[in-house]
Amino acid sequence: MTPTANSAAALPRSRVPYENWRPPVIGVTLLVPVGADELLVADATGCGDIVLPTGSVENDESPEQAAQRALQGTRRDLPVLRQVAVNQVQMRRRKVISHLVATHPLTHEDAADLAYRDPRAVLRVLPTGQAITELPEKAQARLLLGLQALAIGVMAYLEDDVVQRLESVLAS
Repeated sequence: MTPTANSAAALPRSRVPYENWRPPVIGVTLLVPVGADELLVADATGCGDIVLPTGSVENDESPEQAAQRALQGTRRDLPVLRQVAVNQVQMRRRKVISHLVATHPLTHEDAADLAYRDPRAVLRVLPTGQAITELPEKAQARLLLGLQALAIGVMAYLEDDVVQRLESVLAS
């Protein structure tokens, strides 16, 4: 007796764990304070939808170097302070790793001098509270965690947007 299509459909499907058969996607997100109470954001669509400035990390490049490529100024390099968080998310066939890098606070003149990697986006300076409320939900959580990690001097490690551990950062 041969199995029928109905008996094959009745068998439970086995769940196979995800495989990382493709190299991970590695990116950098920038936390750029302006003055004491504002943040630099990118208006990606020109219609008020804001995001934190982002970029990709190329082979043999540090997140800090990638941050320099994401935002470039004509007067000087971006004053990168340190990395404040790393988030790893497992997608269907590859891992996505995002580094959150903070800069030293900029002046309004230095912020106006910056150019974003995507010429379709406009850089804007917003009060921190307004930037937090206008960001998408996941970006809000990442921004708040980054601000907290920066304030208390730790590095946050996340997996699938859940904090796994915090490590103290030695002052240099």
